[in-house]
Amino acid sequence: MKVYDSFGPNPRALRMVLLEKGVDLPKVTIDLLAGENRQAPYTDKNPGGQVPALELDDGRVLGETVAIFEYLEEKYPNPPLVGRTPEERAEARMWQRRVEIKITEPLYNGFRFAEGLDLFRSRMRCLPEAADGLKATARDNLAWLDELLKGKRFVAGDRFTIADVILYCALDFGASVGQALDGALANVAAWKARVAARPSAAASLHPMSATIGMNG
Repeated sequence: MKVYDSFGPNPRALRMVLLEKGVDLPKVTIDLLAGENRQAPYTDKNPGGQVPALELDDGRVLGETVAIFEYLEEKYPNPPLVGRTPEERAEARMWQRRVEIKITEPLYNGFRFAEGLDLFRSRMRCLPEAADGLKATARDNLAWLDELLKGKRFVAGDRFTIADVILYCALDFGASVGQALDGALANVAAWKARVAARPSAAASLHPMSATIGMNG
């Protein structure tokens, strides 16, 4: 197997999962900033054009981050980042979906349609007029999550899961592109500090982040 890797919060999330599981896979670097992921030969392997992607030993390519996480969970079940039982897996998937729909997707599109507009306008339909509303949606839903994090160590309870990885990488990226965490969200801030203290958090940060000025 090999990973198609690049700068960015989603590639970072995959690096973080691999570090948490202690799995070292060879990596092929894709130049996201230059748009290498949006053209052949990369799109011949991954028509979605996104990074990361995982090429399996038989040549098949997985190009959706959560699908890659699920595959790695089955291949390398320890430590579990989805769950050991049907109940744990369902709970982690529920929170992963909530985090993505309510927080990370509006956060990312808020960036793409504003600060990232020059980078993304030629790659996708951008709606600059929607940027402020999307950022506000992410903030509103972080306030919703803040209440639900009371008394919990991680998003799904006491277990560290893919929901934490996805949310952490998004919020750390957001903090570097004008979407800083509201200081009033004490529970989210405490959660973020707990995740940031994990060795995988710092080790997964792309070495280009300091140069680019964005955490990915």
